[in-house]
Amino acid sequence: MTAAHAHPDLMLDMQDPALRYHRFGSPLEVLHLEPQPDGPLPRERMRVRMRCAPINPSDLIPIAGAYRHRIKPPLVAGHEGVGVVTQAHGPWRALEGRRVLPLRGPGTWQQSLDCDPRLAVPVPDDIPDHVAARAWIHPMAAMAMLRRWPVAGCDVLLTAAGSNCARLLAQWALCCGARSVTGICRSAHHRKALTDMGVHVLDQEDHAAIEAAAAHAQRLFDATGGRLADRLLSHMPPDGILVTYGLLSGAPISPCSMNARVRHFHLRDHIAGLNPHQWQESFETLWALLRDIDMPATRDFRLTDWRQALIWHDSHSRVKPMLMLS
Repeated sequence: MTAAHAHPDLMLDMQDPALRYHRFGSPLEVLHLEPQPDGPLPRERMRVRMRCAPINPSDLIPIAGAYRHRIKPPLVAGHEGVGVVTQAHGPWRALEGRRVLPLRGPGTWQQSLDCDPRLAVPVPDDIPDHVAARAWIHPMAAMAMLRRWPVAGCDVLLTAAGSNCARLLAQWALCCGARSVTGICRSAHHRKALTDMGVHVLDQEDHAAIEAAAAHAQRLFDATGGRLADRLLSHMPPDGILVTYGLLSGAPISPCSMNARVRHFHLRDHIAGLNPHQWQESFETLWALLRDIDMPATRDFRLTDWRQALIWHDSHSRVKPMLMLS
């Protein structure tokens, strides 16, 4: 019997289990729960006992092989999560017993990991685990985009408005003085939550209303790409800017639509330009923003129930699955 198919109760005795993949493919097929080797802590590292980690689309896309030109298995999955420092060296010993985000290092879907202490982000005591575990990818992307392309006085249009990043963009755009925020949704399930935030919601099939909204949009934040992005861009005003930050449709914007009004945002490029001080400083701003924000509800899954968590992720867009790792 392999580790991936062992009885869950047997997994409870596994030393520091980790969800690892040795080849690219469907996450349900290539992920395996395996023991993580444990040894002396290197002087330049910090050891963290993980508490919980969310399952995001950005965690699953690399497993499928989308970035095979940049990464090579075997790898532990997961990018975000929160844990407690159990061991550190030198000045970092002051963080022992504190919660941190062990980011930009080993995969987070494991019980214990060693990370770079310069990049480990201390978590304020008043931030709950389920918020802290999701404090990086979508919040930092939304904050960075709104800083780079200010929205004060603008009519803002969002595609995939029910997605986590778009919800943050909507709330923070209104706080930043946007004149209006309109969101395009494929599912009616998100309508009430978005409307309560002050977002005007349009159905993705209401082409006339969508084109009319695009005609007034000075800022369009697009997570879909493909035909929808092409159509919106063709109706935007000359001074409007389309910021593309995702390709949920699986198709890029058409080359004939690419012009001076299109801007690309990649989180990896943004963080590559931050030194450790700037990286830590970014979270000081993020914690303040996250204290008063509407984030999707979560459902907890034991690490041994990771398969059920992945299935839940694919079928319940309104509730975020959270792997409980401790």
